[in-house]
Amino acid sequence: MTRTRLASTALVLTAGVGIGLLLSAGRNPERGSLVQAQEPAGKPAPEPAALQAEFDVAKGKLPDQAHAMVSVAYHFNNLWFAGQHGNWPLAQFYFNETRSHLRWAVRIIPVRKDDKGQEVQLGAILEAVENSPLKQLQESIEAKDRDKFVAAYEFTLTSCYACHKASDKPYLTLRIPDHPAEPMIDFAPLPAPFPEKAPPSNAGEKRP
Repeated sequence: MTRTRLASTALVLTAGVGIGLLLSAGRNPERGSLVQAQEPAGKPAPEPAALQAEFDVAKGKLPDQAHAMVSVAYHFNNLWFAGQHGNWPLAQFYFNETRSHLRWAVRIIPVRKDDKGQEVQLGAILEAVENSPLKQLQESIEAKDRDKFVAAYEFTLTSCYACHKASDKPYLTLRIPDHPAEPMIDFAPLPAPFPEKAPPSNAGEKRP
């Protein structure tokens, strides 16, 4: 009889301790996950209209496709002069930048609509440009072949203009540049090995 009473008392005490721990965890946010179920939401979820307004503000601060295409023109312009000077490492640099910024432009707006409301798949156009004219341009740089470089560069210009026409922007005509977009860059090839620091200013002079 005494053993039964002791066992019952121990059981009651154990249950009491367990309930006390649970209630304590419910009051303390640092204990257990029970709080997450019991605590009321401290802040109501934002309304869809408010989220849309915040999204529109953020979107308005991002660069548009025209901004990306200005960068494409800048790098592709300089690419011409690097190739003409036979500075193939510099040509490779500007080729990579041109391709990278073209991809950026397509990520910004992958699909445009022409004046008739028809979709123009810019991603597919860029894929075709990369697989043909840009591929030939890359190969001419790797081969350090100036004649092939000129042909591939002109082919790329023609392909880019075809994209402009497909987007109902035929007035964006293209031509071989007559001066570099960046006057500060010296397009003459560097002697090997490359110097450890930039050479002194010699505006108007060319390396032998």
